[in-house]
Amino acid sequence: MLVAVVGPSGAGKDTLMAAARLRLGPDPRFVFARRAITRPAEAGGEDHEALTEAQFATRRDAGGFALWWEAHGLAYAIPRAIEDEMAAGRVVVANLSRAVLPDADRRYRLRVLRITAPLPVLTARLLARGREDAADIQARLAREVKLPPGLDIVTVMNDGPIEAGVDDVIAALSRAAADARPAGRARPAPPG
Repeated sequence: MLVAVVGPSGAGKDTLMAAARLRLGPDPRFVFARRAITRPAEAGGEDHEALTEAQFATRRDAGGFALWWEAHGLAYAIPRAIEDEMAAGRVVVANLSRAVLPDADRRYRLRVLRITAPLPVLTARLLARGREDAADIQARLAREVKLPPGLDIVTVMNDGPIEAGVDDVIAALSRAAADARPAGRARPAPPG
Protein backbone atom coordinates (compact mmCIF):
# COMPACT_ATOMS: atom_id res chain seq x y z
CA MET A 1 0.00 0.00 0.00
CA LEU A 2 1.08 3.56 -0.69
CA VAL A 3 0.27 6.03 2.08
CA ALA A 4 0.29 9.57 0.70
CA VAL A 5 0.91 12.21 3.33
CA VAL A 6 -0.77 15.54 2.58
CA GLY A 7 -1.95 18.58 4.48
CA PRO A 8 -1.89 22.36 4.60
CA SER A 9 1.13 24.50 5.44
CA GLY A 10 1.53 24.74 9.21
CA ALA A 11 -0.14 21.39 9.90
CA GLY A 12 3.10 19.90 11.20
CA LYS A 13 3.47 17.17 8.56
CA ASP A 14 7.27 17.26 8.53
CA THR A 15 7.53 17.25 12.33
CA LEU A 16 5.12 14.34 12.79
CA MET A 17 6.54 12.31 9.91
CA ALA A 18 10.15 12.76 11.07
CA ALA A 19 9.22 11.53 14.56
CA ALA A 20 7.16 8.63 13.18
CA ARG A 21 10.04 7.65 10.91
CA LEU A 22 12.41 7.52 13.88
CA ARG A 23 10.02 5.41 15.95
CA LEU A 24 9.15 3.06 13.08
CA GLY A 25 12.69 2.88 11.66
CA PRO A 26 13.36 -0.73 12.68
CA ASP A 27 9.86 -1.92 11.66
CA PRO A 28 10.22 -3.79 8.34
CA ARG A 29 6.56 -3.19 7.43
CA PHE A 30 7.29 0.45 6.54
CA VAL A 31 9.44 2.29 4.02
CA PHE A 32 9.59 6.08 3.96
CA ALA A 33 10.16 7.26 0.40
CA ARG A 34 12.88 9.84 -0.21
CA ARG A 35 11.78 12.36 -2.80
CA ALA A 36 13.87 13.58 -5.71
CA ILE A 37 13.60 17.36 -6.05
CA THR A 38 15.15 19.92 -8.38
CA ARG A 39 16.43 21.81 -5.35
CA PRO A 40 20.03 21.84 -4.13
CA ALA A 41 20.68 19.65 -1.08
CA GLU A 42 22.13 22.63 0.80
CA ALA A 43 18.89 24.58 0.33
CA GLY A 44 17.56 22.98 3.51
CA GLY A 45 14.17 21.43 4.15
CA GLU A 46 13.61 17.72 3.93
CA ASP A 47 16.32 15.16 3.22
CA HIS A 48 15.94 14.70 -0.53
CA GLU A 49 17.83 13.57 -3.59
CA ALA A 50 18.93 16.81 -5.24
CA LEU A 51 18.72 16.73 -9.04
CA THR A 52 19.30 19.32 -11.71
CA GLU A 53 16.43 19.93 -14.11
CA ALA A 54 18.30 17.97 -16.79
CA GLN A 55 18.95 15.02 -14.46
CA PHE A 56 15.31 15.03 -13.39
CA ALA A 57 14.06 15.07 -17.00
CA THR A 58 16.43 12.25 -18.00
CA ARG A 59 15.29 10.01 -15.16
CA ARG A 60 11.61 10.86 -15.67
CA ASP A 61 11.83 10.14 -19.41
CA ALA A 62 13.57 6.80 -18.67
CA GLY A 63 10.68 5.75 -16.38
CA GLY A 64 12.69 6.12 -13.19
CA PHE A 65 9.87 7.73 -11.23
CA ALA A 66 6.64 6.15 -9.99
CA LEU A 67 5.03 9.59 -9.58
CA TRP A 68 6.19 13.11 -10.39
CA TRP A 69 4.79 16.64 -10.33
CA GLU A 70 5.76 20.30 -10.41
CA ALA A 71 5.00 22.88 -7.75
CA HIS A 72 6.38 26.28 -6.76
CA GLY A 73 8.93 26.25 -9.59
CA LEU A 74 10.41 22.87 -8.63
CA ALA A 75 9.96 19.31 -9.89
CA TYR A 76 9.31 16.53 -7.36
CA ALA A 77 9.26 12.76 -7.78
CA ILE A 78 8.97 9.46 -5.94
CA PRO A 79 11.37 6.78 -7.23
CA ARG A 80 9.99 3.78 -9.10
CA ALA A 81 11.64 1.51 -6.46
CA ILE A 82 8.55 2.01 -4.27
CA GLU A 83 6.77 -0.51 -6.50
CA ASP A 84 9.21 -3.24 -5.45
CA GLU A 85 8.67 -2.34 -1.80
CA MET A 86 4.88 -2.54 -2.16
CA ALA A 87 5.18 -5.82 -4.09
CA ALA A 88 7.16 -7.14 -1.11
CA GLY A 89 4.18 -6.30 1.13
CA ARG A 90 5.52 -3.11 2.68
CA VAL A 91 3.66 0.13 3.29
CA VAL A 92 5.41 2.96 1.48
CA VAL A 93 4.90 6.35 3.12
CA ALA A 94 5.44 9.34 0.84
CA ASN A 95 4.87 13.08 1.03
CA LEU A 96 2.82 13.75 -2.11
CA SER A 97 1.11 16.64 -3.82
CA ARG A 98 -2.68 16.57 -3.99
CA ALA A 99 -2.28 16.96 -7.77
CA VAL A 100 -0.93 13.39 -8.18
CA LEU A 101 -3.42 11.66 -5.88
CA PRO A 102 -5.84 10.63 -8.66
CA ASP A 103 -2.96 9.09 -10.66
CA ALA A 104 -1.59 7.37 -7.54
CA ASP A 105 -5.05 6.00 -6.76
CA ARG A 106 -5.43 4.59 -10.29
CA ARG A 107 -2.03 2.90 -10.19
CA TYR A 108 -1.58 1.73 -6.59
CA ARG A 109 -3.47 0.68 -3.52
CA LEU A 110 -3.64 4.12 -1.93
CA ARG A 111 -4.51 5.54 1.44
CA VAL A 112 -4.24 9.28 2.05
CA LEU A 113 -2.99 10.40 5.47
CA ARG A 114 -4.23 13.96 5.79
CA ILE A 115 -2.48 15.84 8.59
CA THR A 116 -4.20 19.09 9.49
CA ALA A 117 -5.06 21.47 12.32
CA PRO A 118 -7.78 24.06 12.97
CA LEU A 119 -7.41 27.32 11.05
CA PRO A 120 -6.33 29.41 14.10
CA VAL A 121 -3.58 26.86 14.86
CA LEU A 122 -2.37 26.83 11.24
CA THR A 123 -2.33 30.63 11.20
CA ALA A 124 -0.38 30.87 14.48
CA ARG A 125 2.21 28.32 13.31
CA LEU A 126 2.74 30.09 10.00
CA LEU A 127 3.06 33.45 11.74
CA ALA A 128 5.65 31.94 14.12
CA ARG A 129 7.76 30.84 11.14
CA GLY A 130 8.14 34.47 10.17
CA ARG A 131 8.38 33.76 6.43
CA GLU A 132 5.14 35.53 5.43
CA ASP A 133 3.04 38.38 6.76
CA ALA A 134 -0.53 37.87 8.01
CA ALA A 135 -2.13 38.82 4.66
CA ASP A 136 0.05 36.33 2.76
CA ILE A 137 -0.79 33.62 5.30
CA GLN A 138 -4.52 34.28 4.99
CA ALA A 139 -4.24 34.12 1.20
CA ARG A 140 -2.24 30.86 1.41
CA LEU A 141 -4.75 29.20 3.71
CA ALA A 142 -7.69 30.43 1.61
CA ARG A 143 -6.13 28.68 -1.43
CA GLU A 144 -6.15 25.28 0.24
CA VAL A 145 -7.41 22.79 -2.29
CA LYS A 146 -9.87 20.08 -1.35
CA LEU A 147 -8.87 16.46 -1.79
CA PRO A 148 -10.29 14.62 -4.81
CA PRO A 149 -13.48 12.66 -4.02
CA GLY A 150 -13.53 8.90 -3.60
CA LEU A 151 -10.13 8.47 -1.95
CA ASP A 152 -9.44 6.37 1.16
CA ILE A 153 -8.62 9.21 3.59
CA VAL A 154 -7.56 9.09 7.23
CA THR A 155 -7.24 12.42 9.03
CA VAL A 156 -4.91 13.22 11.89
CA MET A 157 -5.81 16.44 13.69
CA ASN A 158 -2.50 17.85 14.90
CA ASP A 159 -3.65 20.44 17.39
CA GLY A 160 -2.17 19.12 20.63
CA PRO A 161 1.20 17.95 21.94
CA ILE A 162 3.60 16.62 19.30
CA GLU A 163 3.74 13.18 20.91
CA ALA A 164 -0.05 12.84 20.65
CA GLY A 165 0.14 13.68 16.94
CA VAL A 166 2.97 11.20 16.43
CA ASP A 167 0.97 8.51 18.23
CA ASP A 168 -1.99 9.22 15.93
CA VAL A 169 0.22 9.00 12.82
CA ILE A 170 1.76 5.72 13.98
CA ALA A 171 -1.70 4.31 14.72
CA ALA A 172 -2.87 5.30 11.22
CA LEU A 173 0.21 3.73 9.60
CA SER A 174 -0.20 0.56 11.67
CA ARG A 175 -3.82 0.29 10.47
CA ALA A 176 -2.59 0.72 6.89
CA ALA A 177 -0.09 -2.11 7.38
CA ALA A 178 -2.84 -4.36 8.77
CA ASP A 179 -5.22 -3.44 5.96
CA ALA A 180 -2.53 -3.95 3.29
CA ARG A 181 -1.67 -7.43 4.47
CA PRO A 182 -4.46 -9.32 2.62
CA ALA A 183 -3.77 -7.75 -0.78
CA GLY A 184 -0.17 -6.84 -0.15
CA ARG A 185 0.61 -5.93 -3.75
CA ALA A 186 0.61 -2.76 -5.75
CA ARG A 187 -1.75 -2.67 -8.68
CA PRO A 188 0.19 -2.98 -11.90
CA ALA A 189 0.92 0.25 -13.70
CA PRO A 190 -1.13 0.84 -16.80
CA PRO A 191 0.69 0.13 -20.05
CA GLY A 192 2.49 2.99 -21.76
